[in-house]
Amino acid sequence: MAKNVYECMFIFNANTYAKNPAGVAKNVEEMIKGVDGKILASRLWNEQKLAYPINGQRKGAYWLTYAEIDSLSVAKLNRTVQLNDGVLRHLAVKIDPRLVDTMVALAKGETVAEAPAEGEKAEGDATPAPATAS
Repeated sequence: MAKNVYECMFIFNANTYAKNPAGVAKNVEEMIKGVDGKILASRLWNEQKLAYPINGQRKGAYWLTYAEIDSLSVAKLNRTVQLNDGVLRHLAVKIDPRLVDTMVALAKGETVAEAPAEGEKAEGDATPAPATAS
């Protein structure tokens, strides 16, 4: 079946993350690899107070992951995450193939060259700008 890139956001119990940050990263890796997925980028996004308590927790550690997963395995991943006690909430969203390279680069902290806006000319572009009527 077709492999797609998914943006996965996990909210972990902040106490669990504080005790063992490397364990959280390994936990995410095991969940993705458990469904034969390939991690493209994975990192802590933020640690902050939750808008409302979830399972008695008031703080959460937000973990952002981009992974290449078989489209039929997403349901299996969702079930695996639901059974994990350390994960308070999660969401997996399919990324448009045109945006994958940019999103993964940003998640890795790499710089991304911006495309010129419509009507602007790129550096080294020898085509003249359109003349304006006065």
